[in-house]
Amino acid sequence: MQVFIMRHGDAALEAASDAVRPLTLCGCDESRQMASWLNSKMPEIDKVLVSPYLRAGQTLATVREALKLPEGQEVLPELTPGGDPGMVACHLQALAIQGVHAVLVISHLPLVGYLVSELCPHEAPPMFATSAIACVDFDAEACEGKLAWQVSPSKLAKAI
Repeated sequence: MQVFIMRHGDAALEAASDAVRPLTLCGCDESRQMASWLNSKMPEIDKVLVSPYLRAGQTLATVREALKLPEGQEVLPELTPGGDPGMVACHLQALAIQGVHAVLVISHLPLVGYLVSELCPHEAPPMFATSAIACVDFDAEACEGKLAWQVSPSKLAKAI
């Protein structure tokens, strides 16, 4: 199974709480740019997992503008910044066993880095710029993955 792990787009610093910080215009633009790039690279995504926080949901809405995704999404409380990467990895393993081939996960720092490390035991948790995406090739039977690539908006800009 391919697991695409994306950090939400750039978000406003000021809000009533961390959970309701909205995306900035730059965050929307960078997320759309990353989705458009991903659209040219990959197979169809079967499942979407997203954090319950506002900026993650807004990132997903922006990504949907440029990337064909299945209807609906699964909102997981474990995908918040302090969530449990082990629980998310177990959920992903269950999805893989059910025959899901590609999953998009939209979450936050530090969880996105810890999730890569949880799925790929030989990888230190990588840093994620906002809107960055990492691809993990995950083998459910071995319960182990391999980090295939990681791309951020600034890397895309340099490649163009």
